[in-house]
Amino acid sequence: MQPYSASQKQFVKFTPKSKSGFYDTVKERVKAYFQNNHIIKNANTKMRIKTLVMISLYVVPYLVMVCGLAAHNTWFFISLWFIMGWGIVGIGASIMHDSNHGAYSTSKTTNYFLGSLLNYVGGYSLNWRIQHNILHHTYTNLHGLDEDIDASMLIRLSPHKKRLAIHKYQYIYAWFLYALMNLFWITVKDYRNLIRYKKANLLKKERISFGKAIFLLTLYKVLYFAYILVLPILFSGMPWYWVLAGFVLMHLICGLALACIFQPAHVLEHSEYPMAQEGKIENNWALHQMLNTTDFSPKSKVLSWFIGGLNYQIEHHLFPEICHVHYPGIAPIVKKTAEEYGIPYHVIPTFAGALIAHGKMLKFLGTPESDNFVAI
Repeated sequence: MQPYSASQKQFVKFTPKSKSGFYDTVKERVKAYFQNNHIIKNANTKMRIKTLVMISLYVVPYLVMVCGLAAHNTWFFISLWFIMGWGIVGIGASIMHDSNHGAYSTSKTTNYFLGSLLNYVGGYSLNWRIQHNILHHTYTNLHGLDEDIDASMLIRLSPHKKRLAIHKYQYIYAWFLYALMNLFWITVKDYRNLIRYKKANLLKKERISFGKAIFLLTLYKVLYFAYILVLPILFSGMPWYWVLAGFVLMHLICGLALACIFQPAHVLEHSEYPMAQEGKIENNWALHQMLNTTDFSPKSKVLSWFIGGLNYQIEHHLFPEICHVHYPGIAPIVKKTAEEYGIPYHVIPTFAGALIAHGKMLKFLGTPESDNFVAI
């Protein structure tokens, strides 16, 4: 089946929710959780400390590098880029992500400032808000609408996407393409997406003209490549090819890590992958999220801390306006309510298990059997 055209996006609608249904109940219970515990849904002191740590993981190694403190020590120099790669992951998953959802602070200015950190690590926050907040969160796992499952013609992440012979081996090579994802994003994808969003009339919601958006995108790219490549070449004391090698390593780490965080939450054999009939989805939005989203490794505090609670994807999709530090507290509420309403609450106990499950789905999507997919 062919993907929906950009002009069709506004015509895909979910079944209206019942006033006495699951979503209303879970929202009331989560609201009571915050009220009864006298806490706000935004960032707390622990989150603000983590913000400083994540930014430091990126900024401190960079300063060490451009100050020439790693000159003539290749392993130390490369290790700085390695740390910066994880710094980008931390900034993206823990700070930028919450801020662009409006979850970090009650202050729009603070959310905008922290959300704009993406512009200074190679991305473009405007594109991210459209792709993630609007398309992915609204149309999760809908072929032709959710761009998170439309990564490349070489990767088949939806049973409704045309299957190619090479997809038979994607469970092997997809991980290498995932690693390249960030390099493609910071060079080609941002421009491609911005042009597509203009055609789809999605820039109006962001109250920006295409001309201004393309100017800002180009300005951010020039500034980014100037400080991340030119300055280290001039001042690090290392040959240009080691600077380039470190830069590539940084983005390979970031690309693979982010893919391993996001893909196991949605691309799994028990995900539903519905298609709209006459512009309508059979389920209401909240039920659709429950059927197409999975939590993983909920007991790992270290993992949850570093990846911004994105192992609690169910809670995040239902309550994107809540800062991720609160997800462990509201997860039992969501799970209990889902059980009461007979709604699946998918959880994979470990991170390794989630990656294995995603790998199995990649393998399945490369087979002819997947053309007649039914969620298990």
